[in-house]
Amino acid sequence: MQKKRIAIFGSTGSIGTQALEVIKANPTLFEVEILTAQTNDTLLIKQALEFVPNAVVIGDESKFAVVKNALAQTNTKVFTGEDALEEVANFDTYDIMLAGIVGFAGLKPTLKAVQKGKIIGLANKETLVVAGDIVMQSAIDNNATIIPVDSEHSAIFQCLVGEYKNPIEKIILTASGGPFLGKKPNFLVNVKREHALKHPNWDMGAKISIDSATLMNKGLEMIEAKWLFDLAPEQIQVVIHPQSIIHSMIQFTDGSIKAQMGLPDMKLPIQYAMGFPRRIPNTFPRLDFKKYPILGFEEPDVKTFRNLALATEGLFKGGNVPCVLNAANEIAVWAFLRNRIGFLDMTAVVEKTMQNVAFIAKPTLQDYFDSDAEARNFAASLINL
Repeated sequence: MQKKRIAIFGSTGSIGTQALEVIKANPTLFEVEILTAQTNDTLLIKQALEFVPNAVVIGDESKFAVVKNALAQTNTKVFTGEDALEEVANFDTYDIMLAGIVGFAGLKPTLKAVQKGKIIGLANKETLVVAGDIVMQSAIDNNATIIPVDSEHSAIFQCLVGEYKNPIEKIILTASGGPFLGKKPNFLVNVKREHALKHPNWDMGAKISIDSATLMNKGLEMIEAKWLFDLAPEQIQVVIHPQSIIHSMIQFTDGSIKAQMGLPDMKLPIQYAMGFPRRIPNTFPRLDFKKYPILGFEEPDVKTFRNLALATEGLFKGGNVPCVLNAANEIAVWAFLRNRIGFLDMTAVVEKTMQNVAFIAKPTLQDYFDSDAEARNFAASLINL
């Protein structure tokens, strides 16, 4: 396999750091072309000195001089600011973008890579939640390839290999249930930041850990799956699977179900996306079925974890509603992580924002940006930020 040049957008986050572990373990297959970070200049510098990319971007302009000086003795070009993300995404020098920037901020550079006809390993689900119609149509128009990195969507993608001409009856996204599986509102009202960040199975960043605890993450994945796999909302089901061994399933029209299984380790879907269509040998821990004699499944409790119900509403209503949902959730999670609101307050903020931002049935890209800004401002007003 010819060596692939990787651009990691969000290199200091959970996805980015694990991607670099995969690259380090496979130096004959991958090399680092671009690294980007928003504020973590210390880790970005360390990564750049080790992997010597062509370019790095530090989003926080106040840290540009520090990064620039630290890399002065290398050939790495240093950029800064939001516009720089789009600038380097427009480079011709990389083969695969790993889109690992958290939240709405990942949309612009990812869309730029799509417009360039690149291969995108998509770990940023918000890109498709916010503007899935525009992004996927651009991928078709520009012959770009989008390979999902989220474990659930990677599982569906892997199950579809060799099945593209066989119609799907439905997909089944599995959810661990997070750290509060089985809990009721009288317990959740007292949940603190440190409790919500302790996921039972996965080691993830703060934002996705909170989304997992509220089940918003699974709702966002439903919306993302609609666009990734060209599905009707009715074809997407969520089941709680506490062991996180089956990462998702497809049921075909003949009733057969295919599942992708393995231990919960994000390096596997990251490596799969970067190496596709080749499966690369590794030393990751293997699943031992004797240690998992029982695999359980149950319906999600949408009355307690109402974020999943709100996201399902957004899935079915469409238009700019998922964009509004996502924006309000990002503000709510930001506030919760800073102890400004309670755990259940996050759902209230999202719900009220969805009720108050005007519905647009067929948004333009500018409508999505405007809806995002309006939703953030409204959500922030509810929290008195």
